[in-house]
Amino acid sequence: MSAVVHGLPAQEAAKLTRGVTLMSVTVAATLVAMKAAAWAISGSVAMLASLADSGLDLLASMITLYAVRYAAAPPDDEHRYGHGKAEAFASLMQGGLVFASAALVGREAIHGLLHPTPIRQEFWAIMVMVVSTALTGILITVQSRVLRRTASVAVAGDRAHYASDLAANGIGLIGIALTAGFGVSGFDAVAGLGIAGLLVWGAIGVFRQASSQLLDTELAPQDRDRIVHLATRDPRLTDVHQLRTRASGPYVHMQMHVDLDPNLSLETAHEVVVEAEKRILTAFPAADIIIHADPRGRAEPHGGAFQEDPRYPA
Repeated sequence: MSAVVHGLPAQEAAKLTRGVTLMSVTVAATLVAMKAAAWAISGSVAMLASLADSGLDLLASMITLYAVRYAAAPPDDEHRYGHGKAEAFASLMQGGLVFASAALVGREAIHGLLHPTPIRQEFWAIMVMVVSTALTGILITVQSRVLRRTASVAVAGDRAHYASDLAANGIGLIGIALTAGFGVSGFDAVAGLGIAGLLVWGAIGVFRQASSQLLDTELAPQDRDRIVHLATRDPRLTDVHQLRTRASGPYVHMQMHVDLDPNLSLETAHEVVVEAEKRILTAFPAADIIIHADPRGRAEPHGGAFQEDPRYPA
């Protein structure tokens, strides 16, 4: 993640992700209707492959739409850390659907190679693929803009689907055009196999990103460096250690230990810590922050399941 990934308030990030996922559902539904009609009149294997992919994308986009809404819900009695991990779970489901789509597409493509059939109404099949490619490209552009501001793992998974779709539409279009131009059905089936391969590659990327968040992978080094820099701008607060960070949907959780002058009053120490939290929130407005103050030079090592480790000072 970049240093500006979490520089957006949670409510604004939730609004952006809801809007782009609703757009995703609308585009997917439109593509399913168009491709179903084109496959019915053309009998193209590549069109059927693209239809199957878009059908599963519609389901995945609907899951994403629900997930980003649920992830933005505030903490409750049972989920004190919020519901942000719902986005990562949605991405895992998306990856599974993409794998299922790849299997279906590959099966149909192999069947098409073994039992080739001519394509009917090539013109309409080509036109549908052109329109589909244009709509998918517009959606990916909007998703990319939202991701630069929100880093939503659910939207990233959805974009991976449509990025594969964009390439799949291009391959399918070439396959249909070559089949129509040369009258050889094999081009159409080979295009279907190419689409299946792209889907598998896209699904692997979705799984990697979702698992990173589910396993509480630390924020990027530049983000952690920025947190330390902001916390220690007050010379009364030094030696940030045991810094732990993790992303959870639109939120980021961080906790750390800091050293303070042991002669400070409890009230003053509290003020120093609160000011440090406010500085961090200017860069990470969707952050949940816990800062533990240690008396400089007098603190005893902390125990617990994750004891202090000198290898990970910050």
